[in-house]
Amino acid sequence: MLNLDTHILVFALVGELRAAEDRLLHAARWSVSAIVLWELAKLVQLGRIDVDLEAAAVRRAIGRVHVWPITLEVAVASTRLDVRGDPADELIAATSVVHHLPLLTRDRTLMASKLVPLASRR
Repeated sequence: MLNLDTHILVFALVGELRAAEDRLLHAARWSVSAIVLWELAKLVQLGRIDVDLEAAAVRRAIGRVHVWPITLEVAVASTRLDVRGDPADELIAATSVVHHLPLLTRDRTLMASKLVPLASRR
């Protein structure tokens, strides 16, 4: 199972994945932190992405994704990361740490972490 950051989920929904990301996503089950669903809705609301969250295909795709709750353990882990960034990104990274899931991201700050398990893109 992979943990996806918000932008990787968006790229998957709109067909803008890089080849290595596409290979990884085809080989594993997808999961996200619950905050990713909120970020997705906010990006649509703010007009930063053009995704119809009411579309049946989008609902089906997101319905197949495992959603991890933001538990106290995840919240505390987010405060103990070795990188600082957007609070939502910290929760996403902490979800990977707590659940021992490789994180698929393009975020350079998160990729610099020595604590967050990252998905290999080879």
